[in-house]
Amino acid sequence: MIRKAFLPGAGLGTRLKPLTDLLPKPLVPLFHRPLIEWAMLSCRAAGIRDFAINTHHLPECWQRLDGGWDLAVEGDAGGNGSPSRLGSWQGLPLSLFHEPVLLETGGGVKNIEAWTAGESVLVHNGDIFSSLPLERLIAAHEASGDPVTLALRSRGEARHIALEGDRVVDIRGMLGRAEGSFVFSGIYCFNRELLDLIPAGEKISVIPAFLELARQGRLGAVVLDEGDWRDLGDPASYLAAHRELALGPALHPAARIDPSASVEGSVVGPGAEIGAGARVCDAVVWPGARVAAGEQVLGRIVIA
Repeated sequence: MIRKAFLPGAGLGTRLKPLTDLLPKPLVPLFHRPLIEWAMLSCRAAGIRDFAINTHHLPECWQRLDGGWDLAVEGDAGGNGSPSRLGSWQGLPLSLFHEPVLLETGGGVKNIEAWTAGESVLVHNGDIFSSLPLERLIAAHEASGDPVTLALRSRGEARHIALEGDRVVDIRGMLGRAEGSFVFSGIYCFNRELLDLIPAGEKISVIPAFLELARQGRLGAVVLDEGDWRDLGDPASYLAAHRELALGPALHPAARIDPSASVEGSVVGPGAEIGAGARVCDAVVWPGARVAAGEQVLGRIVIA
């Protein structure tokens, strides 16, 4: 049974600016929780008991987390395969691997090789929301014997994965075998064989290793169309997630909302303040942000 999960969190989140000027994308709040925490909850429900996350942009923000996060123990300086910070999340071990220079998707995985200790690992991008049945992915990976098993969706944009049975035969047509018809979810399982295909100490994508496995007929996949899956990569998709998902109370009990204010279809975070006579509609107000008295906030994100 897979018990370790790696959540890539080192990206710059440039499409989500200006939100990511204040926080790394995985720490952007979604219904009062950091986005990455929804992924961790899903992983924990599937049996994961040990987490690793890589960091780069605004790394100091990870040290200020509360609500079950404990990252008080310093590790190595990071970037050399050793954790930069050790701790726990809701009582489960958590290791942060800081990347002073971004290593990309392949280099980031190679950098945690010592932490994997030769075990199979579930990878779940830290900047997506999903309620996919991860236990099905884990079971498919363990039954197949393949070095990697990708979780795919049959609907959505970016259909770059060509599938025959339960094997990926091409990605973006780069092998000249087939055009893609499935979406890669950013979630997959791997065993130590994948790490042998990624050079150490290099900034490199994981795609070349995936392509090599596809050439060998050893890149597995399972289609998981159940549940929700979305990349909250831009402000429009971020707002849409708060409209379309029901992950908790929209108005945090620690928000301060004047009785004369009007709040409709919006999510208001802890410590946020909505002034007298203000109108907030189809919006997200971040923790600690302030909407002034009489202000109109329509279909936008208030972050300060």
